[in-house]
Amino acid sequence: MIGRLNHIAIAVPDLDAAMAQYRDVLGAAVGAPQDEPDHGVTVVFIELPNTKIELLFPLGDDSPIASFLVKNPAGGIHHMCYEVEDIRAARDRLMASGARVLGSGEPKIGAHGKPVLFLHPKDFNGCLIELEQV
Repeated sequence: MIGRLNHIAIAVPDLDAAMAQYRDVLGAAVGAPQDEPDHGVTVVFIELPNTKIELLFPLGDDSPIASFLVKNPAGGIHHMCYEVEDIRAARDRLMASGARVLGSGEPKIGAHGKPVLFLHPKDFNGCLIELEQV
């Protein structure tokens, strides 16, 4: 059902410093910050030959990333995103198997302009999973 790894998301306490580290120290291609108000985050994508890294920074006090950073002040891996061909079919199959979909269960438009859903980390070995329709 899942396809390729689309990205690994890392919550960061200092977006500018993280961007500089990936660009200047690791030599990666770092995109421009983009605000995603529906998700409460500012994101920056780092393009790698085989996947992407998504840097996440809180956008507003109600951001889920703000609460993540309270628990993890140095930052850390927030989620992994896998591609799926049909997000609603994937959702239905997962829910039928007992997996919990976060939020209303309806896909939202993600940072790539495509429908996304998140799966409860307690159902996936402590890892928050994002599904993105491609």
